[in-house]
Amino acid sequence: MEQIAYVNGSFVPMSEAKVSVLDRGFLFADGIYEVAAVLDGKLIDNASHLARLERSVGEIQLELPETTARIQEIQKELVARNNLVNGMVYLEVTRGADTGRDFAFPKGVKPTLIMFTSVKDIIGAPSAKSGIGVITVPDLRWTRRDIKSVALLAQVLAKQAAAEAGAGEAWMIEDGKVTEGGSSSAFILTQDDVLVTRQNGSAILPGCTRKAVVALAEERQLRVEERAFSIEEALAAKEAFITSATVFVQAVVTIDGKKVANGKPGPMTGRLREIYVDFAEATAV
Repeated sequence: MEQIAYVNGSFVPMSEAKVSVLDRGFLFADGIYEVAAVLDGKLIDNASHLARLERSVGEIQLELPETTARIQEIQKELVARNNLVNGMVYLEVTRGADTGRDFAFPKGVKPTLIMFTSVKDIIGAPSAKSGIGVITVPDLRWTRRDIKSVALLAQVLAKQAAAEAGAGEAWMIEDGKVTEGGSSSAFILTQDDVLVTRQNGSAILPGCTRKAVVALAEERQLRVEERAFSIEEALAAKEAFITSATVFVQAVVTIDGKKVANGKPGPMTGRLREIYVDFAEATAV
């Protein structure tokens, strides 16, 4: 059965899902996106994703064409129509299509809202057990990375470099410190058992999974420091891992070909993954 997508008020077969060539998301990357995981047919941590969506569109003066409550209804309807058990729902809102191409915001144009689903076995992914390698690349992005913009060319280049190197992710480096992954947040566990992840600000995207993992760790009296760290510190750490909506918590076992500790996923990473999966299943909607 052909996958069903949502485009501006209608559920349509993916082959019929189209937007104008004048859409500002296509012409200017003038838009925001979100990705929510799905487990057992339910949305994971979706309230956090929708709150971030509202913040991001507010930062670029873009009004949502639907309420977040209605957006969640559409997400659930897509999951149902596509019989999605495990995977994700992608959502994108742009400033819409004008009659021409002009940089300034157009007036009287309705925003575009599209969504679609994809299948992914996040829980059973082989890399969840084996861990991944990461490579390092310069952070080439603009200075408002806290906005979840569809302008992802720097991340595309970083992820392509990782793919060509046989790595699972790229960690982006600025002023000698790790900002974040191409599509993930970066963590290390120091030798004195402190979890370290970059503090929120304009330098990184405020990751929803990152936020949940930090809160879950602190609830269990684990020490967490939100600060920048270097690759040298990461290579000297007990463990390293990434978080995102599409991997949850995933061990990093090598950085630029060098082992982190013994080159295997560590016990803290495994435990945090278990804790997050329990949280995800308990709070799914």
